[in-house]
Amino acid sequence: MADPVVVGVDGSPSSLDAVEVAAHEAAVRGTELRLVHAFGWPSIPLPPGGPPWNPAAAGARKMVDGTLVKAEGRARAAVPDLAVTREVAVGEPLMVLEIESHTASLVVVGSRGLGGFGGLLLGSTGVHLAAHGHCPVLVVRGGADPDGPVLLASDGSPAGGAAVGLAFAEASLHGADLLALRVWNTWNADTGEPAHPLDVVVDAERLQAQEERALEESLRPWRERHPQVAVERRVVRSRVRPALIEASGEARLVVAGARGRGGFTGLLLGSVSQALLHHARCPVAVVRGTGT
Repeated sequence: MADPVVVGVDGSPSSLDAVEVAAHEAAVRGTELRLVHAFGWPSIPLPPGGPPWNPAAAGARKMVDGTLVKAEGRARAAVPDLAVTREVAVGEPLMVLEIESHTASLVVVGSRGLGGFGGLLLGSTGVHLAAHGHCPVLVVRGGADPDGPVLLASDGSPAGGAAVGLAFAEASLHGADLLALRVWNTWNADTGEPAHPLDVVVDAERLQAQEERALEESLRPWRERHPQVAVERRVVRSRVRPALIEASGEARLVVAGARGRGGFTGLLLGSVSQALLHHARCPVAVVRGTGT
């Protein structure tokens, strides 16, 4: 059996939505679903009756058990015959799930947990895992179109190869089409000359053709491995983040690399993947490439 799909559970509506998505992901992979609750202050609001450093005396263990039972019920309602295991770990959620990612095929989290601050669009756990996870990380957010394609945010970066592979795998597993979107402008295109924000005179037709060739080359080996996946290629000249966020409105899932070719050295999560995690209109999967 393949490595399990791990989902972070804290009892929030967002995490329960993540459980349902994770159940379907485990089912199509033919593996088990692992429900993980990180038991550590301030991951849950402790009930009165005991000091916060003694969770058992506070009755928190009973609360955690109830949370996991509810999560398992949600998973089995989505996929009745699914193999489900539960795990309660001591520690902060972001560290516990990072450790879990070493032996998982996918880690799934909700976009907002019980520990989130009002006004934040994405909890810290999702951002941390996207940057540090050792397997692909799926953040459940927005309203996915079940009939929509898997949207690949293609940028041609070395780390982006892993994103291409994941996008094809997801499309194949779910019987979906793949929309490979490559967005370019004078900031990110390889013009052959030093980039400068004031450069406004460029050979747009040449750069468009160049980006189209680069996209096709990045897709070719994966199309050969997944010939059953219908692929639409789309190359547009625009601002990268707004274009991808807009396109996510027609997708069931958007897949991006953790850091693209425009990232600063040392950053583990690029601006495009961060923008998608915070603003995409459907779930977002982020995968780190080798060496990132």
